[in-house]
Amino acid sequence: MTAHFLADTAVLTGRTMRHVTRSLDTIITTAITPIAMMLLFVYVFGGAIDTGSVSYVNYMLPGILLITIASGISYTAYRLFTDMQGGIFERFQSMPIARSGVLWAHVLTSLLANMISLVLVVGVALLMGFRSGADVLAWLAVAGILVLLTLALTWIAVIPGLIAKSIDGATAFSYPLIFLPIISSAFVPTDTMPGPVRAFAEHQPVTSIVNAIRGLFTEQPVGTDVWTALAWCVGILVVAYVLANITYRRRIS
Repeated sequence: MTAHFLADTAVLTGRTMRHVTRSLDTIITTAITPIAMMLLFVYVFGGAIDTGSVSYVNYMLPGILLITIASGISYTAYRLFTDMQGGIFERFQSMPIARSGVLWAHVLTSLLANMISLVLVVGVALLMGFRSGADVLAWLAVAGILVLLTLALTWIAVIPGLIAKSIDGATAFSYPLIFLPIISSAFVPTDTMPGPVRAFAEHQPVTSIVNAIRGLFTEQPVGTDVWTALAWCVGILVVAYVLANITYRRRIS
């Protein structure tokens, strides 16, 4: 059964990846928005924001990485929606393949496509002056957090992809996720925010994730931020995975 599932998922992932490679503009478009925001914040607003001894591009890059992921997962919902509308799921149900492999193929494609976009964004950040003395273990920890977050948000994206009535409805859910890093420690220190906004910013998941990645990049003590970030990522992943699979079973029943 496991070998059957893995083989089916691999074949279906190849199918969805071919859709991406035939439309590379989706990856480029996904990367363009966060890169444009990075250019705007660094060269227009960066001089007005005090981040101490840390250069602003180093300070805000973790937030840009999260926005990159939030932008990318909207395409997962889009691809799922088009498959649902095109009757592909019904065709797959008539074939002797693992049903869960269909969803996992979209999720793994999202993960691979988002990793490519993240590499592009980091490459532009390096050209803009981003530097990190982090060792290999710290970089692996950052990659692990970003992979977990991508998986968590992708499983969230599966739900609107399955139930939306239009393309706009399938992709609109990502807008709040793109906006959420703005109200966090991603671009400005939270201690400059008014009371209620600061309370929200300091206790939402993006802030702990951003602080953990920033600490790993700058070789600063991450304290409890890394564990809080992991707890948020794993918690969101588990809940989103369960809800997405329940939605999928109801949708194809």
